[in-house]
Amino acid sequence: MKRIGYLYNQITDFDNLRQAEANARKGKKHQPGVKLFDQNPEGNLLLLNDVLINKDFRTSEYVTFPVYEPKERLIFKLPYYPDRIVHHAILNVLKSYFTLWFTADTYANIEGRGIHSAANAIKSALKNKSATQYCLKLDIKKFYPNIDHQILKALIRRKIKDQDLLCLLDNIIDSAEGLPIGNYLSQYFANFYLTNFDHWLKEQQKVKYYFRYADDLVLLASNKPELHAYLQDIRIYLRDNLKLEVKHNYQVFKVEDRGIDFVGYVFYHTHTLLRKTIKKRFAKAASKKNPNSATIASYLGWAKHANTNHLIKKLLPKRCMNTNLKITEPSRISVVSQETNCK
Repeated sequence: MKRIGYLYNQITDFDNLRQAEANARKGKKHQPGVKLFDQNPEGNLLLLNDVLINKDFRTSEYVTFPVYEPKERLIFKLPYYPDRIVHHAILNVLKSYFTLWFTADTYANIEGRGIHSAANAIKSALKNKSATQYCLKLDIKKFYPNIDHQILKALIRRKIKDQDLLCLLDNIIDSAEGLPIGNYLSQYFANFYLTNFDHWLKEQQKVKYYFRYADDLVLLASNKPELHAYLQDIRIYLRDNLKLEVKHNYQVFKVEDRGIDFVGYVFYHTHTLLRKTIKKRFAKAASKKNPNSATIASYLGWAKHANTNHLIKKLLPKRCMNTNLKITEPSRISVVSQETNCK
């Protein structure tokens, strides 16, 4: 594939910046940074346009804070203006290219390929029972913090030749150690970092059943020795090409015995269950005296993709099933009314 160029002018285009700002503010219009920007929106965008055209943009200082669910992580946050708008402006132009570069087996942070797409792909694979008797499940040790900047920048240069854009991306990449969790661009950089690995597994190693969601990997095969051989090759590839390590808690097991715990579900050949932690949170939300309709709708959205009829009947009183919770699409739940009849 030819390297792409002439992208920087598309990013700095004023209409693109206007669209980027509209995208960046979705769901955030009450945040202080957005309110501050709104004091002079046109002037701020004109100034940002000049800064980018003159190649004077530099990443702002991060604010960091820890989160503890679902696991402990340090979150990095940049100002709404100019940084988050710039990230959206870049992705307005690059997102379609990233999607072309990713394999069909990558599901995280890709439009139209989220959790439920990954779940459906696993279910489809498991229909071939003889070829999916065993599972290798693994993830990568401290994936985001351990991403190597020089390797990432070299990989990007294999795809992009626009020097102005490369300088802008370099500035963002080098603004923190590894890839900062919380940066809008980080999730795309992280997916891209593993793209050659994905292609290697599928095209050279000929792994038929492979699924990746961020740094969580699932491989299926008919026997254990085949999966252990893949594991050894994966360790070598990640170490030698990406300076990454497989986390010590990898598992090779028979699907029939324990199921595949992946993207919030536990998959078997015959049925699919909700992950235990999600089921517990669902039960806690449903047990409240006045359950929140939006919360219940969200959990029902998860439950509808698994074999959970018995669970739903157990957790939700019969009257609750007559509420105005409407399933509009497999992965979208709309709450028509904020009131619920659950008691």
